[in-house]
Amino acid sequence: MPTLTVQNLPATVPVPAGSTLLAALQAAAHDWMHACGAKGRCTTCRLIVVSGADALTPLTAAELRYQAAGRLQANERLTCQARLPEGTVTGRVPEATKLPHVQYTK
Repeated sequence: MPTLTVQNLPATVPVPAGSTLLAALQAAAHDWMHACGAKGRCTTCRLIVVSGADALTPLTAAELRYQAAGRLQANERLTCQARLPEGTVTGRVPEATKLPHVQYTK
């Protein structure tokens, strides 16, 4: 099964077929910022992709819009939009979207 590793949680999460990264994180009981309710209308659920970006599905229209506006960097994906059909991805929670009640590592 595809897996997502979040370095600064630390967590390794299985990503079921067809699931978004956010849905997989939530299914694994990880609290993850997503202010718009996982509709691709904000950038609070973003993930800094450290490795494995090529294993993710192509950028969605929402992600392309945020990249064009400078609100989503080339090495970032929205967890509510990105899916992982196979392989592994390693990422980090950006400083700006860390939740105050979650313990993060450096």
